[in-house]
Amino acid sequence: MAENLFSILKTECICRRKPATFSEANERIDRYIHFYNHERIQLKTGEAPLARRLST
Repeated sequence: MAENLFSILKTECICRRKPATFSEANERIDRYIHFYNHERIQLKTGEAPLARRLST
């Protein structure tokens, strides 16, 4: 699962626009991880991952 997250993170967050500084990369990664856990809707469940975990 972690390898999948890192692959998606590299593809969708880092490779689209290379960050100029470490702090910019850190901020973008933090925002993406928040999006990935709280807002991104999974096709299989129709819910965000954190909402799914909290509902069970």
